[in-house]
Amino acid sequence: MVRSDGEPIPTGRATDGTGPTLFRERFLQGEPLESGVRATILDSWRRCRSLGLSPERSDLPFRDDFDREDPVARAAAPVLDRLESTFAGSAMNISVADADGTVLLRRFGEASLARGLPDIQTVPGFVFAERFAGTNGIGLALAERRLIRVYGAEHFADRSQGSACRALPVRDPLSGRIEGVLCFGYPRDFENPALTTVIRKAAAAIERRLLGQSSARERSLLRAYLDAGVEADADPHRVVGVDELALGLRPVDRAALLEKAAELISRAQRAAVEVSLTDGRRVTLVSRPMTSTSGVEGIAVEAVLHASSPSEALSSPRGVEPVPSLTTGPASPLTQLAPVDPSIVLRVRDVPLAVASGALTVVTGPGQLREVPPPAGAATTGIDGTPEGRTPTPPRKPSPRHPAHRGGPTSCRRRPAAHPVAPHTSVPSPSADGLPGDRSGPPASERGLLMVGEPHVGGYALAARRRLELLSEASARIGTTLDVRRTAQELAETAVPRVADFVTIDLAEPVLRGEEAADPRSDLRRAVVHGIRDDLPFCPVGKQVDYGPAVPQLRCLTSGEAVLEPDLRAAAGWLAQDPEHTERLLGHVHSLIVVPLVARGVVLGVASFYRAQDPAPFGDDDRSLAQELATRAALSIDNARRYTRERTMVLALQRSLLPQGLPDRDSVEVAHRYLPAESDVGGDWYDVIPLSGTRIGLFVGDVVGHGMLSAATMGRVRTAARSFAELDFPPDEVLTHLDNLVGRLDREDPVSDGGGIIGATCLYAVYDPTSQQCSLARAGHPPPALVGPDGTVTFPELPAGPPLGLGGLPFEAVDVHLPEGSTLVLYTDGLIEDRERDVDVVLDQLRAALAHPEHTPEETCRMVLDTVASPHPGDDIALLVARTHAFDPRRVATWELPADPARVSEVRAAALRQLADWGLDDAAFAAELVLSELITNAIRHGAGPIRVRLLRDRALICEVADTSSTAPHLRRAATTDEGGRGLFLVAQLSQSWGTRYTAEGKVIWAECGLDSA
Repeated sequence: MVRSDGEPIPTGRATDGTGPTLFRERFLQGEPLESGVRATILDSWRRCRSLGLSPERSDLPFRDDFDREDPVARAAAPVLDRLESTFAGSAMNISVADADGTVLLRRFGEASLARGLPDIQTVPGFVFAERFAGTNGIGLALAERRLIRVYGAEHFADRSQGSACRALPVRDPLSGRIEGVLCFGYPRDFENPALTTVIRKAAAAIERRLLGQSSARERSLLRAYLDAGVEADADPHRVVGVDELALGLRPVDRAALLEKAAELISRAQRAAVEVSLTDGRRVTLVSRPMTSTSGVEGIAVEAVLHASSPSEALSSPRGVEPVPSLTTGPASPLTQLAPVDPSIVLRVRDVPLAVASGALTVVTGPGQLREVPPPAGAATTGIDGTPEGRTPTPPRKPSPRHPAHRGGPTSCRRRPAAHPVAPHTSVPSPSADGLPGDRSGPPASERGLLMVGEPHVGGYALAARRRLELLSEASARIGTTLDVRRTAQELAETAVPRVADFVTIDLAEPVLRGEEAADPRSDLRRAVVHGIRDDLPFCPVGKQVDYGPAVPQLRCLTSGEAVLEPDLRAAAGWLAQDPEHTERLLGHVHSLIVVPLVARGVVLGVASFYRAQDPAPFGDDDRSLAQELATRAALSIDNARRYTRERTMVLALQRSLLPQGLPDRDSVEVAHRYLPAESDVGGDWYDVIPLSGTRIGLFVGDVVGHGMLSAATMGRVRTAARSFAELDFPPDEVLTHLDNLVGRLDREDPVSDGGGIIGATCLYAVYDPTSQQCSLARAGHPPPALVGPDGTVTFPELPAGPPLGLGGLPFEAVDVHLPEGSTLVLYTDGLIEDRERDVDVVLDQLRAALAHPEHTPEETCRMVLDTVASPHPGDDIALLVARTHAFDPRRVATWELPADPARVSEVRAAALRQLADWGLDDAAFAAELVLSELITNAIRHGAGPIRVRLLRDRALICEVADTSSTAPHLRRAATTDEGGRGLFLVAQLSQSWGTRYTAEGKVIWAECGLDSA
């Protein structure tokens, strides 16, 4: 057997462990159930168990004082009579209960059935609320607030095991509140999917009859107003209908008039308020309490259009008072009633009201009112026999005192039925001469009525309007940032206090990290606690939250639907979760809505809305509003989550491509920082490269753009820059090679379309501690800052050079002398360029932050970022601070000799003596061989004079310079070759070796280790 929604129904007693009976028995024995039972039924069983209900209990509360004239009962009686006829001869049990679960009416398909059933199933007055009767149709429909089906052993009580039922809440079409429940009870073998359609149509018919009752009350108010006529002392001269004003009345003006009229009706008092139209005219709305002949109390709202000239004499309508604190909309309150000219009275015609059907009556003509549209989705003919979409309207006799029925002219004429007026449309009616808008017609003695209604109905309209305004505000307020926690906080701030008094939001831990939550029920963490007070015992932010199986939050996460708990004192699962805290909370909050945060099919967390100050509990309209807010916020949270994930990935890539550790060198003391942009990760980078001869290379660069591509491109550029630098090219040549590389990358990359990374900038500095000279060159990059030992800060003027990738333009290097203890500061443009700050002001701030020579490079980095960098950087920042040190001259030995082989032995002997003075006798053998080979090669293949230098650093560095540009290269010598093995010996005896070019020629160098020294 299959239900109408496609869900299979296990039938009969189970013997194979799959039927509902066995699952029920296992549940009653305390076994955990994770599958086999529908979530709705399992949640109800858990609530029943927490309430201490027993399946064997058969007695239910009985009320003999229930209202037999309840509106739901009066509306449902004809519908149930028709259902009784429809199911004649069957075992169908039809009942209607009120909002408390008390059965008001019963009907039976077979009359004899009532005589064979116990009173609890036949006599009205028994209460079937879940807290008394356990899992059953009426009680579960009230708890879940939707159509439910309970079959056989899914009932909690033993007495109901042989039956099935369907139940559907009946709502007031005006307020949206649940006023009762329609329930079909039948034997299990009578199950039929078509019953879902029947019960929905029957409930819709009952709701239409409820709406008809309200419409009758509204019509009686209108009839009372028309019968009363116009007060003699008003003495109006003529009437201006909205049709005549339509050419100049904008939709926003019509909406403002109707909103203010609904607000006046909701206040239930005699008052007046002035509404300013967008064209400068003013309309005064006057509300008058009135009572119909049947005793219905309501409010009539009249509209009075002010005279066009402010200097005209005006008089106030008698007996009205200003409306206090009317602050919404374009109207302003009248602290003192402005005089009103009663000669011009505005009557609104064919202006639709955007509220629940039948909420208020809008006057469409003399003695006429707009008919109420049917509920959406209703069929052509209702089960009560009346055409759906029409409310039976009794004929009304014209009022003899109304001028329209005395043959007098009127500016408001109803269109023929064959030509209905479209919604939101006003058509000017012709004047006496056939021209629209002519106000020169003969006078008419009538007062213009805008709207009539009951105060509570006006309150519904006003609440609906404010809900729409809140949703509009939420669209602009939620999701202003791409931060998960901030977006959740914005949801709470929007909801408090207009929706709820307290809001808590719990998000899955992976969501906070930017990942998808596999199971949000198991790893929730409190992200937001916000409310009108801060002293309530809610779980604090950051703490892990664990919900029990019957708690509304877990039910919400399991079902994926909002859960409404109107009365928390009756929410057994919520009370059992944490008795200590919940008892304290009950002293402040009394109603709860729990909404899942679901976006793109992924559950992110749950939002809980608590009501404290308003004594009325949450309703379904509140639940719908909270769910709409949560849905919008969930999408923004998911966007923030996805952004967080992408940004984390890009930032991880960016940091992995930056240097993981800087070389420890005696020539400079270095500190560095990388600060990503607040919105995205860019392509800023830095590097520190040890070079030959104790020199050090310092790089800072910026690849244009943001995101993954920029980070990856930065890694390619940085790798190439490091390779060019390690070839010992001077700074200007390194930039030239980088310029060619960037241009080639752009041409080869099909994604870039020739414009991907062109515009990247770079600054390269090479510092030589032996001469204290620093050679710098830049490609479109900001110049460095130089801090002298005395604290003087300068920005050296370097040739700017074009950005990388443009090609064809040269770069120029500049040499700068750096005294001992100087500090070189390299940075990217994100540090000094900001849309909200002037560059000169930022440079002054940077100069002040650097003017502290006593600070270490680490302290300098920290101070620069704290005082100079923007608190919300729009671009990423790379900062490199290097304090220079001079190389001790006592650790340098230099010899010059002509290109004469006879002088080689002299230099070798002098070098051995120097090594002995340095205490490096153990390195003498290797150094002697290396020097012999390098000097011999320079004499044989180079050009004199020849310069030999020994540097004692962390390794012994041997350098031989000559004026030739021919560089030796390592090759494999054949067994028959007499030479070619010298560089092979050098490579074997040294840690590293290489060649660098200078303006005078070249230098061949080799580093020998001192581990054994």
